Amino acid sequence: MTVTVPIDHVGRPLNDPVLPGGRRPPRWMHRADDAAFIGLLSGGANVIMELARPGVGYGVKDSRVETGRADRHPIKRARTTFTYLAVALSGTDEQKAAYRRAVNRSHAEVYSRPGDPVQYNAFDKDLQMWVAACLYKGFVDVHRIFVGEMDDETADRHFREGMTLGTTLQVPPEMWPADRKAFDEYWEQSLDQIHIDDAVHEYLWPIAAGRLGNATLPRPLQKRLDAVNLFMTTGFLPQRFRDEMRLPWDEAKQRRFNRVMATIGYVNKVMPRFIRRFPFNWMLADLDWRMRTGRPLT
Repeated sequence: MTVTVPIDHVGRPLNDPVLPGGRRPPRWMHRADDAAFIGLLSGGANVIMELARPGVGYGVKDSRVETGRADRHPIKRARTTFTYLAVALSGTDEQKAAYRRAVNRSHAEVYSRPGDPVQYNAFDKDLQMWVAACLYKGFVDVHRIFVGEMDDETADRHFREGMTLGTTLQVPPEMWPADRKAFDEYWEQSLDQIHIDDAVHEYLWPIAAGRLGNATLPRPLQKRLDAVNLFMTTGFLPQRFRDEMRLPWDEAKQRRFNRVMATIGYVNKVMPRFIRRFPFNWMLADLDWRMRTGRPLT
């Protein structure tokens, strides 16, 4: 017996979950967003990957946008980042336009000055492309660890939809690699441009250790918590980035990381779906509320 599943104009099943405002998520997300909550564990690693390009690292480290600094306002910065991901992947045109304007206002203050050790500008399309590539790769890695390998059709669709991670800002569509093979080539070539110097390393280390701003615990507890968070962050990082951050890793740690991820993945499967999909099931609703009430979006 053949069962016909009704689809919409882009080939997405009409019974896919509906997001606030009648939006439907990208087709791959109806499974991948079930790992959204535990996917937050990879957040520190993704920040490190992005900031490993000196132009991004110095742009963030020396940002004059006080409220957007991850080292001083980590929760607000996380909300801004996750909202951008939600908007780029499944927001309406109105939400994308509003969020682009808000981000652009912040980015207008992020640029280097004569004499700075690294020249950068937040509107640099190459740097934005790198950040988008890191976000896309982060989704792929989280999906592989907690959901499983994608088949070719799903992976190709995911890759095409991932383009919006860049085009929601200033990355033109033609800059996004033509296919996954071209992306892999772009990624390998881009690794030649990454370098984490002492200044950026000092900025990134508390993020790798999962510290929230300047808050600290008693020394023994803080040391233990740092060790746990560094282990998790390092496990999500590709080896090249571990080397740049001077974070040791070996086969024994990899086996331990695999066991921990398998356990966390199992726990995730038995949690209620609304928890598994947090915070992305809340971000767009929060954005709508901010747009209606005139509150800051970033």
